[in-house]
Amino acid sequence: MSTQPLTAAGPPLAMKEPRRPSRRGQSRAAEVKWGMAFVAPYAAVFLALVIYPYGYVLWMASDPALYADLVRDRLFLPTLVNTLLFVGVGVNLKMFLALVLSGFFLRPRRWIRILLAIYVLPWALAAAQTCLSFHWMLIGEQGLVDGLLRELFGIDGPIWFNGRWLGLGCDIAVYLWKWMPFWTLIFLAARMTIPRDIYDAAEVDGATGVRRFVHVTFPLLANLYLICTLLSVLWALGDFTTVYLVSNGGPAGLTNVLATLGYDYAFNLERPALAIAAVISVLPILIPIAVVLMRRFQTSAVQL
Repeated sequence: MSTQPLTAAGPPLAMKEPRRPSRRGQSRAAEVKWGMAFVAPYAAVFLALVIYPYGYVLWMASDPALYADLVRDRLFLPTLVNTLLFVGVGVNLKMFLALVLSGFFLRPRRWIRILLAIYVLPWALAAAQTCLSFHWMLIGEQGLVDGLLRELFGIDGPIWFNGRWLGLGCDIAVYLWKWMPFWTLIFLAARMTIPRDIYDAAEVDGATGVRRFVHVTFPLLANLYLICTLLSVLWALGDFTTVYLVSNGGPAGLTNVLATLGYDYAFNLERPALAIAAVISVLPILIPIAVVLMRRFQTSAVQL
């Protein structure tokens, strides 16, 4: 009778030892800690130099009254038109000529290779020196261009930066001269990856010359051409060096683009908030281009 309660109670409960983490879990935790330690400096730099400045810029330009002041400014709308012309004409003309010239430089001739090396030099030179050189070649009677016109043809050249459209044309011409070699090399490298068999088959079918370019070469390069054009538009919208150093926005600010107009607002008028508003006023153009560009990268690779 004395042992029955003990029997009914069952066997004594065993004490469970605390579960120790496995070696694999310990190594993974250590990897996470070391990874966070290595990433932390880069994250701090990114927050300090990217997130904070851009956030501060957007906060400065968040006042709607700034954009009302922009619209009332007599220079803003002409500057917006100049920017659209500079980007639209400059980028499209540059990309088309680069695509055409890439076919010329593809020919296996020695003198063409030498000419290609000379053609690439403008892109290899620094942008500031290039733009300043064109500015001094086009300015006044002491400029190289007017001097050549007078010596060779006996005529006086125009005052290049005395009118809006002529000055803007000079900016676009220098922009083409500077950046067209870079994109020509891109398209030249793309053309070199097209198999020769495709051209041979097209020649058998009667596609030669312009027909071969229209029906064979361009369809194979169309995706790359679109992506390069979108990238070039993004870069051209923020181009400050060309206009500032070639025409300096003259005369009277009539050849300004939004980047140079923002510079004038910030340093000449001492209105940095208005300068930021002028620069980010192109966001309605930038954001759709960036979205289309990302979608092109996601939906299809750049295939030749």
